[in-house]
Amino acid sequence: MRKGFITSRLRSNRKLVEIPIENKIETIQGEKFVWIDLQNPDRDDVEKLAKKYNFNALNIEDCMTKFELPKLDSYDDHFFVILHFPPLAQKTGILKNSQLSIFIGKNFLVTVHQGDLKPLVELVDICKTNSDEQRKNRLLGKSSGLLVHEIIDVLVDDLLHTSRKIIANLDEIEDRVFDEVKPVARNIAIFRREINRLRRIANPLKKFVLEIAKNVKRFSERDDDELSLYYDDVIDHIDKVIETLEESRETMEIYKDTDFVLSTEKTNKVLGMLTIIFTLAIPSTVIGTFYGMNVNLPGGIGVDLMVLGPYTTFVFIIVASAIPAIMMFAYFKKLGWISS
Repeated sequence: MRKGFITSRLRSNRKLVEIPIENKIETIQGEKFVWIDLQNPDRDDVEKLAKKYNFNALNIEDCMTKFELPKLDSYDDHFFVILHFPPLAQKTGILKNSQLSIFIGKNFLVTVHQGDLKPLVELVDICKTNSDEQRKNRLLGKSSGLLVHEIIDVLVDDLLHTSRKIIANLDEIEDRVFDEVKPVARNIAIFRREINRLRRIANPLKKFVLEIAKNVKRFSERDDDELSLYYDDVIDHIDKVIETLEESRETMEIYKDTDFVLSTEKTNKVLGMLTIIFTLAIPSTVIGTFYGMNVNLPGGIGVDLMVLGPYTTFVFIIVASAIPAIMMFAYFKKLGWISS
């Protein structure tokens, strides 16, 4: 086990700090095969295994790349596959995927990842510490193909759990959509992005698990039908993930449209009220403009008839402005433009 360092920028104080990461190489001996798990490996570590098991150089490049598209390459004595999964317990909005590279042969299994797939790390710990002897025997007592199934199964179960958490958050989004006080457009956009990201993981995953099920039979001594049942169960879980994500996507589209309609309606009400206020103010604006001119007008300062003394002009302007405003208000009310 070795420790390396990566550089990270903290958002709080914008300072560069070094966060230690672990480079782990775990070799676990099963009854009929050996499992080698590499977390955050150096290139030299992978190349040593490549020489030992005759791995293709292009596959080494792929597994050392932080992000490579899912793929499966088949050879005479082994096959290589890259799968993507979301990191465990990630927060909504994080776009990073976790990549798992697997080399599968009859007497070996090599997994390469960055150590952020917690279910896989837990399986390694179980096999190393003997904390669950019964499960360890099930993992290592058969073939490499069955162990691959166990690895994919726990990761797919975690993916299913992540998709169900999105469903659980839909109720909160629905409440906020119909709450005029709290803005929800950003939350809808984030959830739609998260759902689409998980769909981009789950849809290819089904295809490649089916390919793995076909190829892994070459390196398994178990009955083909029995091994197929194990992988069929994983496919069923992936179908549930896809179904859940499709349902969530449709629901979020409805929420998006509903929020748009409600926001538009609210904006129209505000604009309508401002328009009415501006319209009712037009008479006072026009009359005030005339009485601001240096001309003799009824009730003006230059007129001898000052019934209310020095306030005669002010009262005359207020009355002259209020009468047409009240008439317009009553007319708008009759037309239904102003609701109660």
